[in-house]
Amino acid sequence: MAEKLKLYGFNNLTKTLSFNIYDICYAKTEKEQSEYVDYIDEMYNSERLTKILCDVTDMIGAHVLNISKQDYDPQGASVTILISEEPLLMSSVDPSCNLGESLYEKRDSVVGHLDKSHLTVHTYPEYHPDKSIASFRVDIEVSTCGKISPLNALDYLIGSFDSDIITIDYRVRGFTRGEDGRKFFMDHDIRSIQEYIDEKTLEAYDAQDINVYQANLFHTKMLIKELNLQNYLFRNDIREFTPKERLEISNNLRREMIEIYSGRNIYD
Repeated sequence: MAEKLKLYGFNNLTKTLSFNIYDICYAKTEKEQSEYVDYIDEMYNSERLTKILCDVTDMIGAHVLNISKQDYDPQGASVTILISEEPLLMSSVDPSCNLGESLYEKRDSVVGHLDKSHLTVHTYPEYHPDKSIASFRVDIEVSTCGKISPLNALDYLIGSFDSDIITIDYRVRGFTRGEDGRKFFMDHDIRSIQEYIDEKTLEAYDAQDINVYQANLFHTKMLIKELNLQNYLFRNDIREFTPKERLEISNNLRREMIEIYSGRNIYD
C-alpha cells in the first residue's frame, strides 16, 4: 500500500495490538515472595501504567479523551484510556469524559472520534508455590481505527517492562471503501510484527511467527536468550549460593520461561 488511499468516508479499519509480557525472578522465601509482589505493585502501579499508556497515545498520534484506572487489593492494577484522532468541538465531547485532567497534561484543544479507539493494561503478579519462582504478567491492548497505527508504539512498550517472554497478536478487522466503492481490508504493508521491533531488541530474543495473511492475523512470540542469574535474584546475591544451587535455580527459571513461551506444561 505505497500510495495513499483515497477513501469514501472515514477509514474504519480496526487495528488491534494485544500482547502479554512476563517478568520472571527467583524469590527464595515466603517473605521474599510477598515482598516481590509488593515491589511489583509499587513499581507498576496504576499511576505509572497511566503514564506509559499516555506516552503511547502521543506516539501513535492520538489524544486522550477519558482515563479510568484502578489499583487492586491484594495486588494488580488496571488502566483504560479512550483515545481519539480527528478534530472535535468541545460541545461534542461526552460529559463523562475527563480528558485525562489531573491524570495527564490537559490539551488546549481536544481532538477525536469517540469510537473504537482505546488502550488497556492489566497486571498480574504471582509466584510458584514450590520452586521459589515469582512472575509478573502485564496484558496490554491498543485498539485504533482511522489512520493511526498501534504498531508504532510496540518497541517502546517492550522496553517499558522487564520482558523475559513476550506474546504478541496483531489483527486488522473490517474494511474501508475507496472513492470508487472498492473495499480495502488492509491499509498498510506488513509481513511480520518483527518489522516493528528494533533490531537490537530482537537480537536479545528467540522469536517465532505464526501468521495468517489471508485473515490479516499476525502472531509473534519471543523468549529471552541470555539468563544472567544475578538479574533474576530478588533480595539475594549470587555469591550466597553454591555452584550446584545456582545451576538448579537457573534451570528452574529457564523451565518456567519455556513453559510460558510454549503455552503448556512440559516439566511436570
